[in-house]
Amino acid sequence: MSTFTIFLILIMIVAFLLVVVIMVQNPKGGGLSSSFGGGGGAQIGGVQKTSDFLDKSTWTLATIMLVLIMFSNVFIMGGRSLESKTFDQNAVPAVPTQQVPAQPATDNPE
Repeated sequence: MSTFTIFLILIMIVAFLLVVVIMVQNPKGGGLSSSFGGGGGAQIGGVQKTSDFLDKSTWTLATIMLVLIMFSNVFIMGGRSLESKTFDQNAVPAVPTQQVPAQPATDNPE
C-alpha cells in the first residue's frame, strides 16, 4: 500500500468524523448540547462543556484534515516532482513545423 493511499484513507476517516461532529451540532442552540437538559447554570459540566467539546473537536478535525491533505500532496506523484522544461537548460527546444498553405480546389480544369 502506497503512502498516498494511507493518507487518502486517513482523510476519509477524518472527513466522516467531521461530518458526524457537525451534524450533531445545531446552529440555533439545539443539538446534542441542548439534549442534556435546560437547567442552565445549575448543571455541572452540562451544556456548556458539551458545546465547548463539539466546537474544539470541529476545529481539531478540520486542522487535522488540512494537514493530511497538505502532506498527501507531496505523495501524489510518489515523491516525484513535476518540473517544467521551460527552465531546464538541457531541454531540446521544440522547433515549430512550417505548414504549407493548402491550394484551393478548382472545379474547372483548363
